[in-house]
Amino acid sequence: MTTERKSIFITGAASGMGRETAKLFAGHGWFVGCYDVNDDGLTTLKDELGGNAGLFQRLDVCDRAAYLDTIAAFGRATGGRMDILFNNAGIGLGGFYDEMAWEDVLRIVNINLIGVLSGVHAAMPLLKATPNALCFSTSSASAIFGAARISVYSATKHAVKGFTEALSVELARLGIRCADVLPGWIDTPLVSQEMRDHLPAEGLWRLSPPSAVADAVWAAYHGDKVHYYVPSELHDLDKLVTAQPEQTRDQRRRLLAERMQIV
Repeated sequence: MTTERKSIFITGAASGMGRETAKLFAGHGWFVGCYDVNDDGLTTLKDELGGNAGLFQRLDVCDRAAYLDTIAAFGRATGGRMDILFNNAGIGLGGFYDEMAWEDVLRIVNINLIGVLSGVHAAMPLLKATPNALCFSTSSASAIFGAARISVYSATKHAVKGFTEALSVELARLGIRCADVLPGWIDTPLVSQEMRDHLPAEGLWRLSPPSAVADAVWAAYHGDKVHYYVPSELHDLDKLVTAQPEQTRDQRRRLLAERMQIV
């Protein structure tokens, strides 16, 4: 039992943003619960951090029964505490919506949204029992304005953003804080080589390291914002899009047409 250590529960912990978050918090002495469907990634993370750093277990966030069992095991290991729940697991399947298989649509929704709803619901007893607990989720820059060819992904990330905002009001009565991160392009395996070839070296849509998201999680626990942006300039885009959504729509229509070589 590790009642003297703060604890964080991380889904999607085997690689990318989740992995960097686990490394950051473990480096600060936190107990890290690391969960993923990537068994090999969990094994190498455990080897890197050491078995005493926390728990490293397989979890499919779509499996409600497994999620409940995993939360219970985490609570036994931490003395009934959870300082941060980090809902980070997600997938990025894309394509034009009218050409997508319905099975892929449901898979995105089940992992990116239902998985978040399930995790928060299952973790609530531990969060309630922990003073100053934080419920933190990975949204996306596509929750600023829906991105073409990842429309379902965008929809789930808009939902996560709205869910976070609502809970930031609701759960205050229980002493639980809520926030999210809206990353742009992050250097993870989800970014294909084709995408990388089109990304600028500088500016708003540059490729950011996954450690920048880990830093956002750390800042959120010690701060009081609802939304954290990576890179931070995305905040200005959010304000602009809110004020002028039609301008953004028209710009993106032109960009999509250019990419498809349509005159």
